[in-house]
Amino acid sequence: MENTLTRVGVVGGVRIPFCRNNTAYADVGNFGMSVKVLGALVERFGLHGVELGEVAMGAVIKHSSDWNLAREALLSSGLAPTTPGITTARACGTSLDNAIIIANKIAVGQITAGIAGGSDTTSDVPIVYGTRLRKRLLAMNRAKTPLDKLKVALRGFSLRELKPSFPGVAEPRTGKSMGDHCEQMAKEWQITREAQDQLSVDSHHKLAAAYADGFFDELLVPFRGLKRDGFLRPDSTMQKLATLKPAFDKSSGRGTLTAGNSTGLSDGAAAVLLASDAWAAQRGLKIQAYLRDAEVAAVDFVHGEGLLMAPTIAVPRMLARQGLTLQDFDYYEIHEAFAAQVLCTLRAWESAEYCKNRLGLDAPLGSIDPAKLNVHGSSLAVGHPFAATGARIIATLAKMLEQKGSGRGLISICTAGGMGVTAILERP
Repeated sequence: MENTLTRVGVVGGVRIPFCRNNTAYADVGNFGMSVKVLGALVERFGLHGVELGEVAMGAVIKHSSDWNLAREALLSSGLAPTTPGITTARACGTSLDNAIIIANKIAVGQITAGIAGGSDTTSDVPIVYGTRLRKRLLAMNRAKTPLDKLKVALRGFSLRELKPSFPGVAEPRTGKSMGDHCEQMAKEWQITREAQDQLSVDSHHKLAAAYADGFFDELLVPFRGLKRDGFLRPDSTMQKLATLKPAFDKSSGRGTLTAGNSTGLSDGAAAVLLASDAWAAQRGLKIQAYLRDAEVAAVDFVHGEGLLMAPTIAVPRMLARQGLTLQDFDYYEIHEAFAAQVLCTLRAWESAEYCKNRLGLDAPLGSIDPAKLNVHGSSLAVGHPFAATGARIIATLAKMLEQKGSGRGLISICTAGGMGVTAILERP
């Protein structure tokens, strides 16, 4: 007997304003932000005391005590305490991954509804110490008597052991930061500084217009005195961005990535509610859009491929499976980790050589309509708390499709580690 899959609907999402690290949310942490967005989702959709099939949340930078952040946060959210929770991490793709996890469970009938989301803080980061001190403390714990513990503590001790280690942003395999890798991509694909700055300016202006139009009124929950994203610069101009110095390649004279066309260190959280048609109808809730498909890919960045180019591979695989072309979309939500990354992705899809040699295609995927790209702004203007970005994009795109009445949207998110997470939302 052939199995049939259940359609997976996006009921809606919420987020708190994203802000710069060490500002409004400096003392909140992932747990507090996760509780806030989950509680807001419970309030919005009347889920008090409701048992869901799963809550999948994530965080990239978290303390070891947050080993199951999702479960702990949902216990403070108003959901039934019998709701399971799972915590995941795949860098910037984390909460889109979580939506895929929930969607797959709904599709095969394991659950009927769940929440996907994520939070991240670069303010409340785990601080660890070196191997020597860690081994010393473990040996002290194993020692039987107070005197033995004291001997272990003092034997060969150096004050250098007390030097803390902060989380780094470098790729372990290369020692280079994501910005360093993206700078290499920009040079390889000949992406100009002006094109990057223009994309950033456009992102800020589009986000400001969306706020002015009230687009985010239902998507955003004020928190800690913030009512809009702390990164938003409505008065951003090409002239202002042109004054900024390169942030990564500072010495060659050819650096093009700056603080103005790259995302800043961010704090924030977001979550979305996914459900079957039957579950939503039973609770009197409307479906905004459906999650049609998803795809994840990876590149060999250690041996020369661009670190953030994996979405260029994931998208054509997904398109082929669905019988779609790159132009068959009303909206494109391409995560703006860096303006250069977005532009490299678009140029790769336009390149006959890249599409033939790397993607195995007979022809280039082609170009997209710029008017359909990140219509309400994206990460350059909104901010980018790593694990929260995917849920933010899903909620934004689902509302856009609902407002339009029908259509199809493409989500593309690059991640650290040379991976990409992509998905298709549609509203028939």
